[in-house]
Amino acid sequence: MVKAFCDDAFLLNMNRLITMMKMARCSVRVVLLGCFFWAAMTGPLSAAPASDASQPAPAFTVVTIDGKTVSSANLTGTSYIINFFASWCPPCRSEIPDMVALQNQYGRKGFTFIGVAVNETEPTIKAFINKNQITYPVVMANEQIVNAFGRYVNGGIRAIPTSFVVNSSGRVTQVVTGARNKEVFEKIILDNVRKHKASK
Repeated sequence: MVKAFCDDAFLLNMNRLITMMKMARCSVRVVLLGCFFWAAMTGPLSAAPASDASQPAPAFTVVTIDGKTVSSANLTGTSYIINFFASWCPPCRSEIPDMVALQNQYGRKGFTFIGVAVNETEPTIKAFINKNQITYPVVMANEQIVNAFGRYVNGGIRAIPTSFVVNSSGRVTQVVTGARNKEVFEKIILDNVRKHKASK
């Protein structure tokens, strides 16, 4: 009886140890993956704002996580930033609180962020939206929107976060590869909102 108990205890401890080792390997992979993305994404702006070089934004229609339709047609006259991100991406997570704060501040002044969730499941993103109190529209990435915006980046969208700035005239004025802080995003927003007001 004692031997049987000891064997059971030994097996239980071994199972726990194996589980912990698997979790540790998984954590290391996540950290390494995060570092890879961070290194790939913290480079300079891949395209600087330039009115002469700006191109018309692509036409798109997508449905948000909460079932609303967002399209380039109903964004006419609005400045927006399309942000390709993922909940598992550390640099993406780092910039989202600033984006939420800026959306709350400038959402009624002719501006919006639009989040495009890459390599995600809908339940995961719903939970992520609720946890981070995201107030701007979030959609699941699909082939149409990835290909539509990917043509503005050499080789397509290969890193996240990647953001595309579209002015109120419907032109892509800037592509931002890598996470940015509140000050950088706010400057982009204010430049676009001011230009929109000046053109009225």
